[in-house]
Amino acid sequence: MRRFLVAGNWKMNTNRASGEALAGALAAAAPSPEDGVEVLVCPPFPYLACIGDKVSGSAVAVGAQDVYFEPEGAFTGEVAVNMLKDVGCQFVLIGHSERRHVLGETDEIINKKVKAGIAGGLQVVLCVGELLSDREAGQTESVLDTQMAGALADISAEDAKDLVIAYEPVWAIGTGVTASPEQAESAHEYLRKWIANRYDSSFSEQIRILYGGSVKADNAEVLMGQTNVDGALVGGASLKPELFIPIIDAARKLASA
Repeated sequence: MRRFLVAGNWKMNTNRASGEALAGALAAAAPSPEDGVEVLVCPPFPYLACIGDKVSGSAVAVGAQDVYFEPEGAFTGEVAVNMLKDVGCQFVLIGHSERRHVLGETDEIINKKVKAGIAGGLQVVLCVGELLSDREAGQTESVLDTQMAGALADISAEDAKDLVIAYEPVWAIGTGVTASPEQAESAHEYLRKWIANRYDSSFSEQIRILYGGSVKADNAEVLMGQTNVDGALVGGASLKPELFIPIIDAARKLASA
């Protein structure tokens, strides 16, 4: 059975004090791994070390929101895999829609980052998803095809054994609009079949696919209760313990059912 993963992407929010307070509350509330739920927080780069210290010894893992694909060198403003591992990161988000559509990352760049993250021993959370215009044009599946093929080019099943996919319809991120459970399940099922075709069905059944896009306490259980939804990538609601912890609790309830 795939273990639920509930991840909080803090984006460019919090300061040190508010981040540590949030992390402390999550560390106190996070379920043990035996409950079938993993919890992940992805703070901004400057706070990775202090947040890591705050959740040390708890069931909360720490990840970065991005990484660069070169190991070191004259790349002003970039952060390498070994730097992230040096401050305790276990995960990294790659290909988030804001990196793609606001900051202009291409599938080729994302592929390089995925390879670097895997080679460096980080668990990669690969984000994919369509724009509203894509969905309205009936192109959701072709967009997912392109993004998955580009991001996973020349990556074997052995390389990708710890990979996590996050499906995030761009039209539902930060808009208050959430994909219906049926829309989420349809996209997740399509992604799982894509992975089975690219690799094999046994491998596809191991891969966790998260849903991201206006996940809240009142919709988390029904979304994560879908057959092919294995957790959530949470944005705004991950910034307050009283909003994020109920989402973790929803996953715990489903895991124990």
